Amino acid sequence: MSQILLQKFSGAVPRYTSYPTAPHFHEGIGSSVYRQWLRALGAGQTLSLYLHIPYCDRLCWFCACHTKHTLKYEPIRAYLTSLKREIAEIGQNVSKDAVVTAVHFGGGSPTMLLPEDMTTLMVDLRAAFTFSDSVEISVEMDPNDLDEPRYDALAAIGMTRASLGVQDFNPKVQETINRIQTFEQTRSVVEAVRARGVRSVNCDVLYGLPYQTLETLRETISDIVSLGPDRIALFGYAHVPWMKKHQKMIPEAALPDTAERFLQMQEAARMLVEAGYQPIGIDHFAKPDDSLANAERNGELRRNFQGYTDDPANALIGLGASSIGQLPQGYVQNMHATSEYQRMVDETGLAAVRGIALTDGDRMRAWVIERLMCNFGFSIAELRTLYPRIAETVIAEARVAARDLPEVCRLDGDVFLLTDDGRPFARSVAAVFDAYLANGKGRHSLAV
Repeated sequence: MSQILLQKFSGAVPRYTSYPTAPHFHEGIGSSVYRQWLRALGAGQTLSLYLHIPYCDRLCWFCACHTKHTLKYEPIRAYLTSLKREIAEIGQNVSKDAVVTAVHFGGGSPTMLLPEDMTTLMVDLRAAFTFSDSVEISVEMDPNDLDEPRYDALAAIGMTRASLGVQDFNPKVQETINRIQTFEQTRSVVEAVRARGVRSVNCDVLYGLPYQTLETLRETISDIVSLGPDRIALFGYAHVPWMKKHQKMIPEAALPDTAERFLQMQEAARMLVEAGYQPIGIDHFAKPDDSLANAERNGELRRNFQGYTDDPANALIGLGASSIGQLPQGYVQNMHATSEYQRMVDETGLAAVRGIALTDGDRMRAWVIERLMCNFGFSIAELRTLYPRIAETVIAEARVAARDLPEVCRLDGDVFLLTDDGRPFARSVAAVFDAYLANGKGRHSLAV
């Protein structure tokens, strides 16, 4: 890969876990609009639930999630009271004929919850919504939080997928990002959840961290592979101190430059493929028999706020402070501040404060961008079939991109494709079709 290509296409662009992206949400979408959208979810539609637990008992300096540090449980207990009210309110506005097929507990650190709070939260969810018999339940886990009662509670709620953030096992890297987590701790979690019948384990690894080198990353990847996780997410560290002030604790001089980040990404990907994992999109890897790998092979891979998924649900309902929902009509986001979220929910049952209603043009571009991020290309014929009245605008943009950016994309008959060299820069190519990007809202992380 030439330095010229890297310099040209590694600039800051959105991650495209949605389109339009969150910086373009506006205050015109509030709780009254959200209720209308929820009431339109009816028979034959499937739901995915995301619950945000915005608390950690330690603050990792690399983290860009909406979370806050607490060593006391009382704030969490008060938050859960409001979260349960929101669950009940949304359940009253959604038809019982709509079926939940997936639940994801994210954070923050969901495993900070006391075992009894974890189980009662699931009781409330099942009381508010109709669950599929084969519902997938995934939980983000911090090994430092876990003990036998919590493992038992996770088994009791029916957890089917455990997601572990690893980042890097090197002690110096861990100390610099304030995330101390040994390989032995991580291995014990994997063994404990598998002993309780969890059939899928996911591990998150980061490259581009301070003091990280190719050698330390190789050691981490080798350790991860030895655990045999079913899925591995390989993310580039997003250094956004203007948005997350605690990232200023990370010495910028210790961060690898763009060229080194790219080499780290390539080397980690090479090792994972060599170990038998199937590459999924730009940053995921899965065992060939994993459902995510099957979805990729069958052209059914999706992308949402959790990244790549095989979840086919018609709507994603976000629960908790800062959570984002994706409904057929558009996106909606809850209040970020936990205290204000709680006040709003306690008063009205909902805390939606911003979002965006989708136009047909938004849906068309969202489809194109999702296909690029998932399959590295899209069919012009299929685009015309889906959006016959407006497709020509995007088709013209695709032709211009293929002409002006031949290093990364091309037209192959009726298909717009990323080149092999262009695949690492899928986000940059997707940005070509982003009609909102030029207005300058939002600052983004590097494309690699």
